[in-house]
Amino acid sequence: MTTEKESIPAVETRGLTKIYGGKAVVRDLDLKVGQGQIYGFIGRNGAGKSTTLKMISGLASPDRGEVRLFGKPVSDPVARRRLGVLIEAAGLYPNMTARQNAVMKAKCMGLTEEKKSVDQVLELTGLTDTGKKSVKHFSMGMKQRLGVALALLGNPDLLILDEPINGLDPEGIRELRQLVLKLQEQGKTILLSSHILGELSKIATHYGIIRDGELMEQIARSDLEEKCQDYFQVEVSDVRQALPLVQESFPQVEAQVFDARIIRIYGLEEGAELNRILTENRVAVYASGFHHMDLEEYFLERMEG
Repeated sequence: MTTEKESIPAVETRGLTKIYGGKAVVRDLDLKVGQGQIYGFIGRNGAGKSTTLKMISGLASPDRGEVRLFGKPVSDPVARRRLGVLIEAAGLYPNMTARQNAVMKAKCMGLTEEKKSVDQVLELTGLTDTGKKSVKHFSMGMKQRLGVALALLGNPDLLILDEPINGLDPEGIRELRQLVLKLQEQGKTILLSSHILGELSKIATHYGIIRDGELMEQIARSDLEEKCQDYFQVEVSDVRQALPLVQESFPQVEAQVFDARIIRIYGLEEGAELNRILTENRVAVYASGFHHMDLEEYFLERMEG
């Protein structure tokens, strides 16, 4: 049974709009992130991801619309205390250690149990044993984890991360992925953007796709998996001649024309018979085979309309 608390979204925007230089970079955005979700925010460079995350974080003011965190306006002090943010650079002091950076942030936040809070976030992000090593000698992955550690000070319920795995090597990506999953297990909600869709698909429970400042779609992982089903793709000389043959010979399948030479067929179990029918009817088959649509392919199709 869903409780009233669980039914209140961690993040909800209504008609969110931001205008720069007379152009709406974010337009009438209605976004909803449920509590406990890992929400992957997807879009090309310039699509409005960072601007949206800044408005949700209270770092930029919308020209129109509203942002609510856990049912309260983003300006509400109680709601803001439930929020941790890592957008763009983490603002680290390179000549300080991880602990010194965390202590300084904790002091600025006025945390009462400063040492306990710092110990907790450093342990959670795997930075307890960095000792006297200054941040300027950290790997990119360690710096990103420290940025997340600083965002976690105050034990926020909602964490917003903008492109957290950009520029990381495979090991750094793996470490950050494990950290995000661990945070979700602790009951936190994570809203993050990323261009590395293969990695995003390993952790996200929900997705939002933004294009030219407009939210194209919000979809749960389970619904996306249903849409990203296996299909048989055939490249032929004449789609107009091939499509009726496919539909007549295999009435149980769903055939979609992808472009002037390609047909995608959903529900086909075996492709040799189709190739034979097309060839016998003088339709040249240039290529054929089974495929599985992944997140990246689905995303690119949505971006192209």
